[in-house]
Amino acid sequence: MNSPDTHILIVDDDERIRALLGRFLRKNGFMVTMARDAAQARRLLAGLEFDLIVLDVMMPGEDGFALTSALRQKIQTPILLLTARGDIEDRITGLESGADDYLPKPFEPRELLLRIEAILRRIPTPEATQPKFLNLGHLRYDTEKGELWQGDSIMRLTGTEQALLRKLASSRGQPVSRAELIDDLGRGGGEESDNSERAIDVQMTRLRRKIEADPKEPRYLQTVRGTGYMLMVD
Repeated sequence: MNSPDTHILIVDDDERIRALLGRFLRKNGFMVTMARDAAQARRLLAGLEFDLIVLDVMMPGEDGFALTSALRQKIQTPILLLTARGDIEDRITGLESGADDYLPKPFEPRELLLRIEAILRRIPTPEATQPKFLNLGHLRYDTEKGELWQGDSIMRLTGTEQALLRKLASSRGQPVSRAELIDDLGRGGGEESDNSERAIDVQMTRLRRKIEADPKEPRYLQTVRGTGYMLMVD
């Protein structure tokens, strides 16, 4: 079952098709809003946000190709075009106008559902909001500034230590491989960066001395055997 928070806009001048698609998509867990033409769709889009637009091409007035091209100047909402015109030139026109997919009529509702789900899977999932501070025992890490605080004092971190801690903080609670850490340092690590697993281990040992009460029994900068490292927070 799909998330009821996933909101789909159906734009089709055929009332029967709108009703059928609306019932079918709601039955499969989507929230659905419908528009009878491009003008009504524009009004809805001006006030609401949608996760996907199912848009008929052959409509009176502004057709689906023109609406798709216009919308692409303003929004990146995925668009799935529906049309009775299924020849290759029309498909190319639809994709060139900015559509994400193109489904010729007549079609099985199940195929439409599979196309919609495939498009939604391709949308990057927004990263969870990073809290302003992470607590590491008596220390506090500012995720926005990349600063490590002890009380009212900032602890000195080298550029490499800052880069390592920022990477681990962004994936806190999840293992980060040495290869990922090496790659991250290579794209902007500090002055001591050295693209080798041994160098990563040395840097982590130094960082533990600044963070852990007992660096030999780390509570926050944990080693994940066979993988890399993981940051745990309070």
